[in-house]
Amino acid sequence: MKKTDLLIGVLIGFATTFLGIFLFFLLFTDFDFMQGIESYKALGYLGKIIAIGAVLNLIAFFALLKLNKELMARGVVLATILLTVLTLLV
Repeated sequence: MKKTDLLIGVLIGFATTFLGIFLFFLLFTDFDFMQGIESYKALGYLGKIIAIGAVLNLIAFFALLKLNKELMARGVVLATILLTVLTLLV
């Protein structure tokens, strides 16, 4: 078992979530990224925004399975679990 593949999968999971959050602010709000993070944190919606951003992890997960990169796909699932715990704490 290559632990580097698992770590790469976790990084892919975090990167796709960041991309999803960035796209949410770009497409659906009038805020720029940092202003949106601060505003939604003040309103108590930051956890919900993280959950919306994590939807892109589905695409990454199935793309990695299609490429037969099962350990990287596990890393994406691990990143999603870590983001879920983060969402519960925020």
